Amino acid sequence: MPADAHVLNFIIDRLPTPIGDMLVVVDRDGILRAADFFDYESRMRILLRQQYAREGTVTLTEGAAPKAVRGAIDAYFDGDLTAIDRLPVKTGGTAFQREVWRALRTIPAGRTTTYGKLAARIGLPNAARAVGMANGANPIGVVVPCHRVIGSDLSLTGYGGGLPRKQWLLTHEGAAFKPPVAPVEAMRLPGI
Repeated sequence: MPADAHVLNFIIDRLPTPIGDMLVVVDRDGILRAADFFDYESRMRILLRQQYAREGTVTLTEGAAPKAVRGAIDAYFDGDLTAIDRLPVKTGGTAFQREVWRALRTIPAGRTTTYGKLAARIGLPNAARAVGMANGANPIGVVVPCHRVIGSDLSLTGYGGGLPRKQWLLTHEGAAFKPPVAPVEAMRLPGI
């Protein structure tokens, strides 16, 4: 760790959602730093360590996220699909990853895009694979809507929270996509 690095003490909260408890990580200013589902907590912790390695050591303390954060996430799951658009976020990661994550936030609820189109949107039309890798390393699921990126044939592609959740989120938002071969009833969300 660099000599000027320090401890980044973030607060972790657990919010109930229709698709399992969501882990929400905020800094002392109430800015969202990470969001993931309870069954992917170890992945979230690894991403936080990796993405903030240059700044310091990340510690997570149990506590309550600000009412504005909790309220926006609750409102999103209750049907106000734009409520999360106003949440302030801050990420670690590389400059390229942060650029991809900023571009993800420009995809409106109910819409989808592809890795190729997202790469073109950031001015790197041949970087679809790199965009996919950055998308997969997104530390702020749902709010930085990586679930809105699908295959060029409208099929569901990988999602850090699992394909059943991606399908649920896109259906919740009214987005067009090609459902997976297995019917949704056959897909069980862990812990639900």
